[in-house]
Amino acid sequence: MIGYSFFEKTFDRIYAEENKKRIEHATLWLSLLGFVIHLVLIYAKKFALFAAPAQWGLLDDPISALYTPFSIILVYEIYLLVVYLPRSFTTSVSKQFEIISLILIRRIFGDFPKIDLSVEWFESSANVQLIYDLSGVLLVYFLIYQFNKSRDRLPKKELSPRLRRFVAAKKGVSVFLLPILLGTSVYSVIQWLKQFWGPTLGPLTDINAVFYNEFFTILILADVFILLLSFLYTERYSQLIRNTGFIICAILIRLSFSTVGLTNVVLIVSSVLFGLLILKIYQATEKLLVG
Repeated sequence: MIGYSFFEKTFDRIYAEENKKRIEHATLWLSLLGFVIHLVLIYAKKFALFAAPAQWGLLDDPISALYTPFSIILVYEIYLLVVYLPRSFTTSVSKQFEIISLILIRRIFGDFPKIDLSVEWFESSANVQLIYDLSGVLLVYFLIYQFNKSRDRLPKKELSPRLRRFVAAKKGVSVFLLPILLGTSVYSVIQWLKQFWGPTLGPLTDINAVFYNEFFTILILADVFILLLSFLYTERYSQLIRNTGFIICAILIRLSFSTVGLTNVVLIVSSVLFGLLILKIYQATEKLLVG
């Protein structure tokens, strides 16, 4: 049977600090390159250097070029989420909230070119969607700030041999999760790109629904697996409820990808708010136990 030390060594080798720095630098340069290429394609279309179907809406306005670097940054954030997975449920769910907030911000750059100033503001569904997304970003950003502030107040615990085995087990989950997510992302992007060259050119599937839907499904399964592992190392009711509550947060985010408009934003805000309330109640419970 593979020991815990194997997972720890494999994790440390794959997610070594020098590897993280390489990926960070590659993300920066790819973001810049992606932004320039997207901008060139937009102006190439504008000057009729090539013909693009109407469904390629992200080539209609220079502001849409910001969509590409944000997409690349999101891939890096997902990598960091896998890195942070062994730390704690609280740190992991905080990173999930940051990812969904970046997805919201990226969507705003896709909303701007759709704004219709020729009609009354609330007569256009695209204008209303922009208001929903801007309000959602502000609320989510504030709630994440409150969540991280509460998280930083949690007492730091020493790694007992029992807790160290649990962390090693989570590192094993993280090691297995990375290739699964990479494979899923490549497959999802290929399936999405096939729509450009399909026999019929219909509306493009939202890239969020294509990849992030699957991503959060896999993440939820990984979180449930870690939750089950935690039963071997803790029997504290407050911790189990907290961890289960954080899984509910991921499920709410996953559901948001199946909706549009106000419902989408409400589900995202509800996820972060629910996580914040769960953390606040957990902290209050811990104070009672200590007292």
